[in-house]
Amino acid sequence: MVLFTAVCSLLSLVCVATPELPVGETIGQWIWFGKVTLFSAGCVIVVFLLQLLRRDTWKEILFFPNIPVYVSWSLMIMGGIEAIWGLRQLFGFSASGHLQYVLTGSFFNPGPYAGYLAMVLPICLHQYISIVGWKQVNFSRKMGKLAAVVIGFLILCVLPATMSRSAWGAAVIGCVWVTYMHRDNRKWNILWCRYKKFYISLGAGVFFIFVLGGVGIFFLKPDSALGRLFMWKITCQAIAEYPQGCNKGFAFAYGEAQENYFARGHYTEWEERVAGSPEYAFNEYLELALTKGIAVCAMMMIITLGCLRIGMQSGRYGICGAMIVLLIFSFSSYPMHLPAFIVAYVCLLLACGIGGVIGKPLILCVCFIVWVGGYNEKWRQEKNAYWKWENARMLYRSGAYMSANEAYRDIYPHLKEKRRYLFEYAHSLHKAGLYNESNEYLDEACKYSTDPMILNIMGKNYQGMHCYKQAELCLLSSVHRLPSRIYPYYLLAKLYAEPDFRNEEKFEEMKRIVLTKEPKVYSVAIEEMRKEVEEISKVLESFEK
Repeated sequence: MVLFTAVCSLLSLVCVATPELPVGETIGQWIWFGKVTLFSAGCVIVVFLLQLLRRDTWKEILFFPNIPVYVSWSLMIMGGIEAIWGLRQLFGFSASGHLQYVLTGSFFNPGPYAGYLAMVLPICLHQYISIVGWKQVNFSRKMGKLAAVVIGFLILCVLPATMSRSAWGAAVIGCVWVTYMHRDNRKWNILWCRYKKFYISLGAGVFFIFVLGGVGIFFLKPDSALGRLFMWKITCQAIAEYPQGCNKGFAFAYGEAQENYFARGHYTEWEERVAGSPEYAFNEYLELALTKGIAVCAMMMIITLGCLRIGMQSGRYGICGAMIVLLIFSFSSYPMHLPAFIVAYVCLLLACGIGGVIGKPLILCVCFIVWVGGYNEKWRQEKNAYWKWENARMLYRSGAYMSANEAYRDIYPHLKEKRRYLFEYAHSLHKAGLYNESNEYLDEACKYSTDPMILNIMGKNYQGMHCYKQAELCLLSSVHRLPSRIYPYYLLAKLYAEPDFRNEEKFEEMKRIVLTKEPKVYSVAIEEMRKEVEEISKVLESFEK
């Protein structure tokens, strides 16, 4: 029970919600993780000492044989809590983690939330199938089977409402795999010989239904699916440029690759339509290969598949099913950017087999590293910096840019890797007329964000410093990074209308694009840009006359 409490406390960070922090920030969960690691270390030490007092053998002391059971039940408990949380949100009893979505659980987006629920579902199925009979089993196993049914039912009530196709597909594959692994070969062979034609027809029908379902899922949100395919295409091109990994991060390498792709001009209309400025590759394998190198990605896959094989050989089908769901979900989402999935992945690896040998020593080492390495203090300082950031934002939004700059400068050491913070700080400096300093922080922001707005502000900074050629290069880079945006064409039109950099031919070309290009989303700002470009054109014509 002590060790189960330790494992459950480690996985409980998924239920930590921090609505007071900006949307998507998970520093609150890391702070909680820092606290529970010390608690877990204490639990392991207590068990270790009790085993010594009982004079167990060293083999029994070092082994952690029950970790699959602890991880399975801990994930089921957390999955049940998350499912109830989601039901409360659907019925209006709890607020979601994002204003744009009704259903998010403790997450900030329904996608990761659905992935977590899908990961728990095969464990519930395994728990239900593995307990055979009802009258023959004792009370505790009956309660275990009943709990698996209730939690699985709650998850099935919520999962369809998340509208996450990645989670749906992963859950189906994981549950089918668990069911297949629990088959009775002797009975299956008898039934196969007796009803072979029926099963072949049934298999063909199920396959046809799956194909139709896949097509239907694609057309449910076609642009979203095409957007994923385009992101993977650009990420693969970036990997070709950085086969050993890009030390500047995913955003820098991806932004550079997308910019180069559109600059060549060989792209289709749908690619321009679905292109965006993603924070993630929506494919953990491609992103790992891009940021850390192909060799590291291959090594991690070998380790993961090796642990999965050990778990399969040991009959831990529920844990293996959860791992399969996580691996499939990682193919089209970003779970490994969230603490809840990172901790769950490590626990699943241990539970698949290697936990029996290195479970206790590994937990002690992790707790020691987190504590001695000073991560707890670092995470606390970062959370305090977020509070100060809110005060800086109030000054920024009210137009008190000089005071805002001082507030932003104080928290820079703690938030220097946060893209939104860097952009706000740089934009505040831009508004204050500190163009050169603004560009320094915008250049840093390019390492953490693919947003072409960074290049737009850099171009405006250079224009304010009368460095027109550098301004043109920045704005053209913005155009090539995301050609569907009208704003950079508008800025180029204004740049070519500058008296010291006037180019009537280029101005007319930019004017034509601004006035005729169809926007992805129409807004009042687009109409204002078009009116301003027409007014600039009239002024230029009056000068010629």
